[in-house]
Amino acid sequence: MTPMSQKRLVVVGATGMVGGYALRYALQNATVGSVTAIGRRKLGIAHPKLQEVLHRDFTDCSSLSQALSVQDAAIFCLGAYTGAVSDAELRRITVDYTIEFARVLRGSSPNAAFSFLSGSGADPTGRSRIAFARYKGEAENALIAAGFPSVYVFRPAYIYPVEPRKEPNLTYRLLRAIYPAFQLLFPNQVIRADDLARAMVGVAVQGTDRGGKVFENREIRAMVKRIHPSIG
Repeated sequence: MTPMSQKRLVVVGATGMVGGYALRYALQNATVGSVTAIGRRKLGIAHPKLQEVLHRDFTDCSSLSQALSVQDAAIFCLGAYTGAVSDAELRRITVDYTIEFARVLRGSSPNAAFSFLSGSGADPTGRSRIAFARYKGEAENALIAAGFPSVYVFRPAYIYPVEPRKEPNLTYRLLRAIYPAFQLLFPNQVIRADDLARAMVGVAVQGTDRGGKVFENREIRAMVKRIHPSIG
């Protein structure tokens, strides 16, 4: 594959759990020629394909227009856990940051695909009593209406961290503790963080012949199996 035919990807939120794996798989992918990682903290890694752009204020992404030019796809994993921030901040991160980044990407790379990390239960109707569901649904609606040729929405259920970490709350500590049994009993309610990232990168690079562009947890798991049949 010549450099001219290789993909140029943008990864947002690469210091996070899913974004970190997405960055890793993007750098490993032979069809990807360059990866621009945009985030608020340094990654602390170097790679021939990697360009790192520090950007602290996602309420205004205008200064990213040059970095976002001539890109083929974006993988957007920026987010926050419910309860970790105020309701106003949760909406700002979930909705406002997404819309503002998409605005600048659309202007700089109008043909780019957009791969978005949403969540199970996201409610595009805005009627849910759960703030996270309403905000993710609002962000989904905005992305679909933004005019990108392809928007891929991923709605994972419980994301298993794979690598040890400080869990954000008691619920996540409990879920991690019971994960082996939970996975066995309810396989379509869990997804490994690395598998989710693998699917997001795969679709961003290769596209999909599937009719819909919203992937629920069961569909994400099936997608991963198609990419790597040995993964259960």
